[in-house]
Amino acid sequence: MRRAPGIVRDSIIGYLSAAESASLAEIQEALSLRIGGVPTSSVRSYLNLNTPHLFERTARGHYRLKNGCDQSPNEAAEQSFKIDRATLLQAECFEWLRSCEPRSVQAVVTDPPYGLVEYTDGEQAKLREARGGGIWRVPPSYDGHKRSPLPRFTVLNDGERAALQDFFFEFGKLVLRVTVPGANVIVASNPLLVHLVANAMSQAGLELRGNIVRLVMTMRGGDRPKNAHNEFPNVSVMPRSMFEPWVILRHPLEGRVQDNLRRWKTGGFQRISDTKPFGDVIKSSPTSPRERKIAPHPSLKPQLFLRHLVRSVLPLGEGVVLDPFAGSGSTLAAANAIGYASIGIEKDASFVKMARKAIPQLAALSIQHVDPI
Repeated sequence: MRRAPGIVRDSIIGYLSAAESASLAEIQEALSLRIGGVPTSSVRSYLNLNTPHLFERTARGHYRLKNGCDQSPNEAAEQSFKIDRATLLQAECFEWLRSCEPRSVQAVVTDPPYGLVEYTDGEQAKLREARGGGIWRVPPSYDGHKRSPLPRFTVLNDGERAALQDFFFEFGKLVLRVTVPGANVIVASNPLLVHLVANAMSQAGLELRGNIVRLVMTMRGGDRPKNAHNEFPNVSVMPRSMFEPWVILRHPLEGRVQDNLRRWKTGGFQRISDTKPFGDVIKSSPTSPRERKIAPHPSLKPQLFLRHLVRSVLPLGEGVVLDPFAGSGSTLAAANAIGYASIGIEKDASFVKMARKAIPQLAALSIQHVDPI
């Protein structure tokens, strides 16, 4: 049964608003009465993965609405750090997006945690121990080199995929609220989930404008059948991934592009030169060991790629670039290197601590220019 985006989440909120705490079975029964049958896996996904800023577990299998969901702007942004032209906030990004001034951001560039699946406490523990399992997969060694764990999105069930779609629908609505007309919204994705991101955020009211293809050897795919590699030596389970898709969306224009540029300074991409427009295919190397040493974040993108991308999203070079999932601050570092103002939101205290040190160091790196096309 196909439901409108957000209806499962909103029904859970409605029930828990009247119940101090409830078990998974009680929540599922209440949803059945309100909106019809909902699989247990879907309910669990919404409670644990989709909006952890709304729900918290009180005991095994029991949940309630999280206290403080209606934070004021000052409460949502618990700490603020100014680093050159960048502002780094330790806050829950959805709450911050709900409370900040509407139409105050000219561009968004971000690499989200996909519904926070891979960043729950349990999955992060597996990642930090580099032991894999669950959503994180430790790839086999390649040419004698140990490879970093990768998020394994193929293990997501239907409930988790539905939760992801609602996550990005809600994110799209909030981004639409805070951006000005014509603002570019660039969201990192992967080949298995890019359709969910594009569909959900366009349903939220943003215009889908295509994709940016980051040409890079991601090291995903290309492996032989697990525990049968000797039996099927000439078989790869799926193609070796050679690109990373970034979804391009835009806050709908007010009038023509020229009208939007005059009023809001947005509505297009800054050209590379007089003779070369910004292109949607960008050659990129994996993030260098030098950068990973500065910012050991599991999803760190290289400064060369980010600087090229961040520079282009403000067509006149004016405005603020927002990264609602700032992580180690690499997008903010790229903005500082270019000379743009930026805002980064990150709720994880350990990543905020990392970003405060990493942003000035990443911004100061001398990056050799490479033709991006």
